[in-house]
Amino acid sequence: MAVGDHFHIGAAELTFEAVAELLASGRKLALTDEVRARVKKCRDYLDHKAATSEVPIYGVTTGFGSLCKVTIPAEQLTVLQENLVKSHACSVGNEVSPDVVRLMLLLKAHALSLGYSGVQVATLQRILDLYNNDVLPVVYDRGSLGASGDLAPLANLFLPLIGEGEVRYKGEKRDAAGVLKEFGWTPITLQSKEGLALLNGTQFMSAHGVMAVLHARRLSKIADIAGAMSLEAFDGRPEPFTDLLHRVRPHKGQAETAANFRTLLAGSELIARPKEHVQDPYSFRCVPQVHGATKDTLRYVESVVRTEINSVTDNPTVFPDEDMIVSGGNFHGQPLAVAYDFLAIGLAELGNISERRVAQLIMGLRGLPEFLIENSGVNSGYMIPQYAAAAMVSQNKMYCFAASSDSIVSSNGQEDHVSMGANAATKLLRIIDNLYEIFGIEMMNAAQGLDLRRPARTSPLLEAVLADFRREVPLIEDDIVMYRAMQNAAAFVRRLPLDFI
Repeated sequence: MAVGDHFHIGAAELTFEAVAELLASGRKLALTDEVRARVKKCRDYLDHKAATSEVPIYGVTTGFGSLCKVTIPAEQLTVLQENLVKSHACSVGNEVSPDVVRLMLLLKAHALSLGYSGVQVATLQRILDLYNNDVLPVVYDRGSLGASGDLAPLANLFLPLIGEGEVRYKGEKRDAAGVLKEFGWTPITLQSKEGLALLNGTQFMSAHGVMAVLHARRLSKIADIAGAMSLEAFDGRPEPFTDLLHRVRPHKGQAETAANFRTLLAGSELIARPKEHVQDPYSFRCVPQVHGATKDTLRYVESVVRTEINSVTDNPTVFPDEDMIVSGGNFHGQPLAVAYDFLAIGLAELGNISERRVAQLIMGLRGLPEFLIENSGVNSGYMIPQYAAAAMVSQNKMYCFAASSDSIVSSNGQEDHVSMGANAATKLLRIIDNLYEIFGIEMMNAAQGLDLRRPARTSPLLEAVLADFRREVPLIEDDIVMYRAMQNAAAFVRRLPLDFI
């Protein structure tokens, strides 16, 4: 919930729109008195229970994983929690992007603010301090099995709470202890269960999923725009986008795609002129069905991710009102892992069909010159951008391997089925990076084809897109150094306004 210059964490459900606004605006996070009270209530209950219970409480008075049978003396509970964070900080690979780290902090703060995790208010406030001051812990992108939560990356994320690890601050990678000292922040003394509350959870998977959903929403529209431009460049037919056709097979995404194409093509001279050909290839004719299936896939994945980011996913879960501390498996990432694998397939298909449209445009069909260049032979024109698109499409197919179908036993057999949801999450962003490049290539080919059909014009909407595109990527009459144009095209796709569909 946004109030003034602050977003009150835990005061309302998180939405994709709210998260996107937070990332864009730099708005600060704050806690309401109500949230502080419920977090303190849970902590006070847990302290009382730990002091009076005659039986061990997992993660509170015991070790972790297969060490759950080891009871820990009260005077060592803080050491236990700090050792947990230090020993589990095993993420490796490439640094996670700043926006994903911000999302991890945001999502963990929201989960803890719901009042079922038993953390101190001071611990929650320090997470907000890191976010609000853009002190971003250094986290790496590999090492999580996606069950018992995202243990390794979340441990790296929260090392700075105890004065350990590294952060990025003002563009520099620094030891967290020095930055804490600059702010006058004393390292948090973790109480019973707090390390487990911080490390258990799906915030690494969820942060990547939120980022993927926000990009996928954008890419779904870009696919329609690029596809409509290619249809016009190919002198395609309008009938596959007729409303009646989609009423009798009423998949929502299919109907939405057809409606988008009707909007994009409205007023086009090219689409309205008589056609010599009776049908178009599937990569044009079946766009509503293919793009639409991805829209429906995204709609499902959004519902899963929104549920997850508003859930409590650490373990055990503390229920003060019911006088219960329940050890379960809410940290298991299977719901996300399966959904992400599903979204990977849907997104990859957008690139798959895009590359086929690119290939159709360079074949020398329907009055277009081969490779979209007039003086071919001495010029190669658009021959090799299709190679690049094909390479990325093939790579995306590799990323469609179902990470969720894999599992490796861990923690000496105690954690004998894991989701691999973190792997499913990180490969989604690789697919997305490829898609921006692929759609940049499609727009280059489509724009070249449209210009080769002058003086005939496409619709006012697509002419406006084409004019903006031509400010970044020129019409090619003779061969140029192509990679620069491809980079500019991908950058154009990333920033193209999409409010007209």
